[in-house]
Amino acid sequence: MLFAFALNNQEPITLRLFFGAQWQAPLVLVLLLVLLLGVVLGVIVMLPLWLRARKARHTRSDPLASTMMENDSTLLSDTSDIRHGL
Repeated sequence: MLFAFALNNQEPITLRLFFGAQWQAPLVLVLLLVLLLGVVLGVIVMLPLWLRARKARHTRSDPLASTMMENDSTLLSDTSDIRHGL
């Protein structure tokens, strides 16, 4: 399907940039470059949020997990009440 899209959008277009600069390229190439630019910008914007959430999760879960395992021995011993499904 992507191949058919590329075949149907081969017309050359002219991008008029700032200060009179122009760039000619096939429409499919311009569309793919704009898509990749959007993905890269999205990752750059989300990266600090992902890293902050990851750091918060690790700092919050490590002391809690070690404390729970030391204080409660029933976490591993009672496997008869495992519920499955919705």
